[in-house]
Amino acid sequence: MAQHRACQEQDDCASQVTLSTMRLRVLPPTVLRDPRVESLNLDRNKLKHVPGISKLGRLRKLILSKNEIADFPEEIQSLVHLEKLELNQNQIRVIPEGIFSCLPRLKHLRLNNNRLSALPKDLATCSSSLQYLNLSNNLFRAVPQAVLELVSLQELYVQNNALRQLPRELFEGRPLKMFKANGNPLREPPNEVCAGGIQQILSYFSQLENCQVEEDRRVKTMFLGASLAGKSTICKSLKQRQAVLVSEEERTVGIEISEFHIQDFTFLFWDFAGQLEYYVTHHVFITPQALVILVINFQKYQLNNDIFQELVGFWISNLFMRVPNSVVLPVGTHTDCCTGEEVEEKTRDIMSKIQAMLEERRANLTHFIDNLESREESEFYVDQWDRLKEMERCTLTILNLVPVNCTDYWDIKKLEMTILEHVKNEEIFPNVIRVLPPVYKEVEAAIVDIEQSEETAEHGMMDLNHLLSEITHREHLSHLGTELFQDILRYLHRIGLIIWYEEIKQLESTVFLRPAFLITMFKILVRYGLVQQLESISVDLLVGEHATIRDQSNWVWTFKSKAMLCQRAMRALVKHQLYLEGMKDVFEEMVGHKTRKGRLLSLLEHFEICLEVRNAKDLNPGAREFVPGKPWETTQDGGEAYYLFPTYLNQSEEVSERWGGDHPEDLHVRAYFSPEIPEGFFQRLMVKACSFYSAHWVAKVTCLLICSGKPLLIKENNQKGYSYIELRSRKPVQRTEFQVTWDFFMAIVFIIRKLSEEWPGLHMCMKAPCRTAGCPAEFFWPDVDDKNTVTKEEIKTCGTCGHRFRTELLLPKVPSDLGIPQAPPPAHYYVTSYGTTTFGPSSVHVSRQVTWRQLCSSWFVLGVWLLFFSCCGLALTWPTPAPILVNEKNGPVV
Repeated sequence: MAQHRACQEQDDCASQVTLSTMRLRVLPPTVLRDPRVESLNLDRNKLKHVPGISKLGRLRKLILSKNEIADFPEEIQSLVHLEKLELNQNQIRVIPEGIFSCLPRLKHLRLNNNRLSALPKDLATCSSSLQYLNLSNNLFRAVPQAVLELVSLQELYVQNNALRQLPRELFEGRPLKMFKANGNPLREPPNEVCAGGIQQILSYFSQLENCQVEEDRRVKTMFLGASLAGKSTICKSLKQRQAVLVSEEERTVGIEISEFHIQDFTFLFWDFAGQLEYYVTHHVFITPQALVILVINFQKYQLNNDIFQELVGFWISNLFMRVPNSVVLPVGTHTDCCTGEEVEEKTRDIMSKIQAMLEERRANLTHFIDNLESREESEFYVDQWDRLKEMERCTLTILNLVPVNCTDYWDIKKLEMTILEHVKNEEIFPNVIRVLPPVYKEVEAAIVDIEQSEETAEHGMMDLNHLLSEITHREHLSHLGTELFQDILRYLHRIGLIIWYEEIKQLESTVFLRPAFLITMFKILVRYGLVQQLESISVDLLVGEHATIRDQSNWVWTFKSKAMLCQRAMRALVKHQLYLEGMKDVFEEMVGHKTRKGRLLSLLEHFEICLEVRNAKDLNPGAREFVPGKPWETTQDGGEAYYLFPTYLNQSEEVSERWGGDHPEDLHVRAYFSPEIPEGFFQRLMVKACSFYSAHWVAKVTCLLICSGKPLLIKENNQKGYSYIELRSRKPVQRTEFQVTWDFFMAIVFIIRKLSEEWPGLHMCMKAPCRTAGCPAEFFWPDVDDKNTVTKEEIKTCGTCGHRFRTELLLPKVPSDLGIPQAPPPAHYYVTSYGTTTFGPSSVHVSRQVTWRQLCSSWFVLGVWLLFFSCCGLALTWPTPAPILVNEKNGPVV
């Protein structure tokens, strides 16, 4: 029996051949001579052709992704048993006819990240077998006819092509479960509909039946610029069609929203405040596919780089990173305070410097790409190369600057005509037209009517079901069902007309008909001069919150020194504003109280603007007795909740003192950012990291985390041309501890990567500095797969100083010569919505910290302490929140 099992294992190894990352330029003859091979992985090599592949007649799985293939391998047609074929991330332009008709069993096909603009007609012969097809990041202008005939298709990916229309038959008569099409200039259905998934797309097409479609020409217009640039003046002048002067006292605080119509175009104006304090909320509302009007104060503008960076460069750089495909119209204001010659000179200077920024960005991307292509092991960097190539295709469209005298109506009119001329240009605005069913426009009109009604409260918040009831009272919408209503609400939310955060539990049943109210709530706590607001809280408000003047002084001190606000302080701040605006009826709903979190705090936490911090007592005499084998019931801590706002942090020595200084032997890596670390990025990283690891200390540009007694320092350095976030930890004493240490590193690295995805124009790469003192060299991290960095080397040699280091000192790689029993399956690292991490075969929910290895190592110590407390007659409680780690495969629950 043992001999039979050994033979079986030997046969399995022979049938599955993995030659990934072997730098192969030709197929090894020994592989081609083995008729038993059923699975062949040639991922990440340097193959341009695969002659002889037809000899592997039993092949079921063939992976040729991330090579240098330009001509589709025609020999593949001989692999009649093939079920899975991956040719993604190559350079294929054309697939000849006659290949797929010979592959009757093909189920899985990846062709993404090539240069395809068409597919062969015979792909349709796989209609009964093909279930997965990935065509994303190609050059398709229309969905190929062959794809429409694939009736067994369950997953289809067509992101980042040039599609303008999706055929209805693509979604009918097939078991499609997953479909993604973002990154296309879609009109029918619009991207905002596709974002709702297959069911919303089907509903959309269902509503288009037997009715006259309507074209919606809507442009989200964002006014950006430094404080007092004149954004509000231009916004209001355009809307009122006359010169409107806005005083300094009336300047925008937060974001203001209004609507404006020119001919058959609707402009949704979003006027963003210019003060840096408000920028931390901009990521919530700045969206792609918008017209950005960048307002520049010509009176303040000077012909030097510092002023350009403050008034123009900062905004252009952030638009590069956040919405790299957007259209920017620079507008110069206060021209009445300048001579004609000054206006012309400043216009030329601004446009030339913006053009220089565009050229610098292109040159930097080219440099990064060339760096990767010239590396000896370029196949290890394919994912990073693809990301850079995608960024290279995205660029800001900068329109000619328009100087405006805001006191002259004819200048305002000239600006209006310029805007209209640009939005009519389909090459600049391919997404401006959306094809909609009439019911979408009817529901929108009904919501606008309700919002403008005198019966609607000033705050504009309405219960979801109540809003549906109000709409269905209209005769022409009496048939409106709940699902269709919610689909239309999602569409209106995505275009910015209303706000409905159905993904936030506390807000899933609330619709904000007036988004400006929500922004008003944000700006109470995220605003310029918050300390002065705290100090000006009246005695009556303090008494109403059961607080004293001494409490108020403590609030101010805590905020200044620790950037934290307690719930009572926040209640007092919000109460003052709401009562001032006559909205006292929603106060409790928005702020909550000691035992219930309000909607405002839920929003601020959801968008990673603040973090709840609770001070728990070490022991609670009222805690229930712990009984082994029974669930550990927690007692809610009665202390007052505090909320940390990292954007207000000052530099503090406490983190440095806790850390104890850098050591030469530390493990440390850097995440480099180009062009820079976005404003507010590091603060959001702190919020997310500290929500995972409850033992932490924070300061303005540093954060210290503790996990199972191991410290990890996170430090920001954001200098022009040298922007990075550094991670440092003490070198493990035992080589067996490297896995746990790199687990800790990788958890933070993946949070950084996840956050960076919100800035599509932001380039990030990981490097490890050489460990030789004084050596300036750095080791470039290869791509990170689900398990580890893509490298097989045990030793790394520095090309500058010549010193050699074990790989685990530089990269997340576990030492392979430990001489210990076989470890469990390798750890898989990934974070989904920052909440789920998988280690090995188990699914683990992480709400604070602890990996399985850490849990095992600490379980014995925990048991000893529990026995001690039991013997002493003491009851023990755990600080909230209770669940730390849940292993879904019958693991313990703590």
